[in-house]
Amino acid sequence: MSSVLTHEILENKTFDEIALGDSARLVRTLTKTDVEGFAAVSGDTNPTHLDSAYAAGNSPVNEIVGHSMWSASLISSVLANSLPGIGTVYLDQKLHFKLPVKIGDTVTVTIKAISKNNADKSITFDCLVQNQRQETIATGEATVLPPKTKMRREKINAPQIQLFDPDARLKALLALGAHLDPILCGIVHPCEPGALQGAIEAAEQRLIQPVLIGPKSKILATAEEAGLDVQHFDIIDTPHSHASAEIAAQMAAEGKLEALMKGSLHTDELMGAVVSNHKLRTKRRISHIWRFEVPLYSKPLLITDAAINIAPTLTEKVDIIQNAITLAHVLGNPLPKVAILSAVETVNPNISSTLDAAALCKMADRKQITGGVLDGPLAFDNAISMEAAQIKHIESPVAGQADILVAPDLESANMIGKQLEYLAGATSSGIVMGARIPLALTSRADGPMSRMSSALLAKLLAHHYRANKP
Repeated sequence: MSSVLTHEILENKTFDEIALGDSARLVRTLTKTDVEGFAAVSGDTNPTHLDSAYAAGNSPVNEIVGHSMWSASLISSVLANSLPGIGTVYLDQKLHFKLPVKIGDTVTVTIKAISKNNADKSITFDCLVQNQRQETIATGEATVLPPKTKMRREKINAPQIQLFDPDARLKALLALGAHLDPILCGIVHPCEPGALQGAIEAAEQRLIQPVLIGPKSKILATAEEAGLDVQHFDIIDTPHSHASAEIAAQMAAEGKLEALMKGSLHTDELMGAVVSNHKLRTKRRISHIWRFEVPLYSKPLLITDAAINIAPTLTEKVDIIQNAITLAHVLGNPLPKVAILSAVETVNPNISSTLDAAALCKMADRKQITGGVLDGPLAFDNAISMEAAQIKHIESPVAGQADILVAPDLESANMIGKQLEYLAGATSSGIVMGARIPLALTSRADGPMSRMSSALLAKLLAHHYRANKP
């Protein structure tokens, strides 16, 4: 992590330069980000600091309060930066806490030199922490070794902490379907622990009512080995994975299931069974949509198509985009911004994806694609970064604030998604649209959180399809 200089000059004081009565102070307002950041760094996740519902009846002031040691850390800050300053070494700290600090409180920390020890060259400071009402938050004494060498240095900015709470994001996503009844969902060939655990947790969240479709003996053996209880789920016994896919597709075609979720079989097995069943087909092309929660992006991001269409044609891209727009609508975004990606942001006859992007935008102008705002070609950076778009002087209602990224082909979409997940710490879920039922194409590498999120997407779409036949 690199250091960033602020152009503010700090100058320390040595033992001989400090007189009794010398003082310094620091003023800081406690924010929600401060509380969450301190919890992340310290590991102190006491609900009085993080859970407003719990704090309402259990904290000293019936609302979220800051960590007491956050106030103490401000004493360390003023000692290190102001008095004595650069090179100070902590020896001892005594503190007595009087009142809590609430979010929005402005805290003033004042230190004053009260004694000097010539033997070990240490200095003791009186410490006082007060809020904006002059109420005492904490009192105490700090003993330090001042720097031996006089120094003047440019102040270093503290690194910025990007807070990302995947559990909170998941709870917000699950809340979208909390008012809806669970859907009958076929879990196709769930013969490994992850697939069964994902189905169980999705059922516990009232997302789905699982129907397990696969070799019964394997399913039960897997459940027993993993310590999972599947006693309450219907099991449709099949001889092998191919039969599991065929039977699941047929049950969906007959209206016995409202969604399918991939278990431990290959994607092409399940999709082959769905595509070959004409009762499950619609006029629209089938496509996959990934939904990502990215720590450094301010809103959910949909990416398409990363699993079904390898090298989609212009006509197929129309359906791919329309499917993604429909999902955005179901998730509560009435007019999603759609960025059609390429390597560059200008039309280049030698790069076919730029020609497709230009044609797709014109098709949207002519209402051949509806429900979203399209722009392209856009490179990845100026699709998601307003700064990058401004540097390149791109005037666009989409650039820098895309809700949907449309990749040129499956390879590029898959690479973008995997990079977000493994390099950027994003959490993902995915769904296949274009059939008469939603299909959750979970990966064997997906954890329970991803499987649960995918089940939620399937639930929302299944309820949407009840009123709006695909």
